[in-house]
Amino acid sequence: MSDVHGVVRDQLRAFIERIERLEEEKKTIADDIKDVYGEAKSTGFDTKILKKVIAIRKQDHDERLEQEAILDTYLQALGMAVAPADEE
Repeated sequence: MSDVHGVVRDQLRAFIERIERLEEEKKTIADDIKDVYGEAKSTGFDTKILKKVIAIRKQDHDERLEQEAILDTYLQALGMAVAPADEE
């Protein structure tokens, strides 16, 4: 029975060690991303907008169009919609 416990213990240890390595890699990548945002900011880019652009690029095209349409509807209902350039 102790061999079974030893195997389970070794598997558990292996999982824990893999997760710990991945967590460290994740932290390193997060730090790298933070550095890139810092570089972008130092050259004059708005990091909040960059983050929004990245979020938009992650979305499915149809999902993005649907959200934009709903947002436009809400803004129009509140009288906040921006008129197209040809209507101004």
